[in-house]
Amino acid sequence: MASSLLSRQLAVCLQHNLRMGAPAGCRYVSKTATKTMVEFEYDAPSMKTEVPGPRSKELAKQLGEIQNVGAVHFFCNYEESRGNYLVDADGNRMLDLYTQISSIPIGYNHPSLMKAMANPNNLSTFVNRPALGILPPENFPDKLIESLLSVAPTGMTRVQTMSCGSCSNENAFKAMFIWYKLKERGMRLPSEEESTSCMINQSPGSPNLSILSFMGAFHGRTMGCLATTHSKVIHKLDVPSFDWPVAPFPRLRYPLEEFARENAQEEDRCLEEVEDLIVKWRQKGKPVAGIVIEPIQAEGGDNHASPDFFLKLRSIARKHGCAFHVDEVQTGCGTTGKFWAHEHWGSDDPADVVSFSKKMLTGGYFYRDELQADKPYRIFNTWMGEPSKNVFLSEVLNVIRREKLLEEVTRSGKALLQGLYELQSQHPHLLSRARGQGTFCAIDLRDENTRNDVIQRTRNKGVLLGGCGDRTIRFRPALVFKEYHAHQFLNIFSDVLRDYK
Repeated sequence: MASSLLSRQLAVCLQHNLRMGAPAGCRYVSKTATKTMVEFEYDAPSMKTEVPGPRSKELAKQLGEIQNVGAVHFFCNYEESRGNYLVDADGNRMLDLYTQISSIPIGYNHPSLMKAMANPNNLSTFVNRPALGILPPENFPDKLIESLLSVAPTGMTRVQTMSCGSCSNENAFKAMFIWYKLKERGMRLPSEEESTSCMINQSPGSPNLSILSFMGAFHGRTMGCLATTHSKVIHKLDVPSFDWPVAPFPRLRYPLEEFARENAQEEDRCLEEVEDLIVKWRQKGKPVAGIVIEPIQAEGGDNHASPDFFLKLRSIARKHGCAFHVDEVQTGCGTTGKFWAHEHWGSDDPADVVSFSKKMLTGGYFYRDELQADKPYRIFNTWMGEPSKNVFLSEVLNVIRREKLLEEVTRSGKALLQGLYELQSQHPHLLSRARGQGTFCAIDLRDENTRNDVIQRTRNKGVLLGGCGDRTIRFRPALVFKEYHAHQFLNIFSDVLRDYK
């Protein structure tokens, strides 16, 4: 009876979310933004108030009595949000190019995900959240094969599910440390001294190993991850950390074709520093067990490097016996036009570990056989992910394949980046360094205050954007973002930029 009632409720919810929004005109949309009908989303932004509006402000006041709301932008009506459009608590409808910090894969309330929710065969998966490390459901192996392992990176034969990006990276670090020490011991059992000293946080049981990371990186806010995060002071201030090496990440000059020689020299400089740091930390008695890097530094300012840089870095890791960890938490799941951003490198041996989360809807990391922990409970927590997220991910992957969304991302990304190039040429006093792969694009403003003001003004015109780095706007639309959405945004953005001198 309860199952039947829940199924009917989900069916009603599905019908509600499949309703077409009322057509709304938008003075910013030119003929270049003409679109075909998409069954589950609106036609255009529609603004009733500034953002945040009165309702959001009142809700912020209420929540502020419970917890810190300093980072809250506004409150949302997710029931009315659809596709590429986010609706707020005041009824404002915005074209969303930020998507919950790059974590919405196929738009809001996608019909395929609503149908998965309404499927009675999935009810127990949504109702129960098992402790996966000890009591996984009987269909869990099949679900992993169907979802995560169907998109495993080259050379990755295993996957460990987790709940978020930070815990994915945190446990990947642990896996690299365990691998390094097992290799060092020749697979022998730990000594009595190691077993007793680890209990009081002393060596040799708690070894002085390190992870090499890069300036501008963001890998999470948990303790180990925070030691490898170097994007903003606010993330790190007042929190104890490890003495781990930090290498420079290349600062490329744009346009790339005009600075090929200088950029190659910059990348060589950074690679040389990586090797020097590995040697230096070994001499300090804190050998580098692993190197962690993002294919594109996201939170740190959308910083890119060439495929050659990453391939050489991979070789350096192998040369010095370090594991190579590629953090695809923000770049994974197709946003660069390939399912994994590291595929742009063209390597048959890209990494030892690849972590993921955000658009993948679940967290975790893929890894090579040799990084399998030698004993149970070494990589472990209560939930270790959630099976319902694999149900959703399977549907997301079906949509990506059926609708050829990686090709769509490439097309819409070209339109977006070309538009940014044109606006940059029209407003050289405001904009610079337009860059991107697929729809994973960015552009710099002249300073941080201008960047923040532009984001606010654009939001009040009906487009939601996000910032990163010191003065960068980053674009993180869903995979269902199409060329007409790019033109819709560019027209609005152009209107905003005209107000600046």
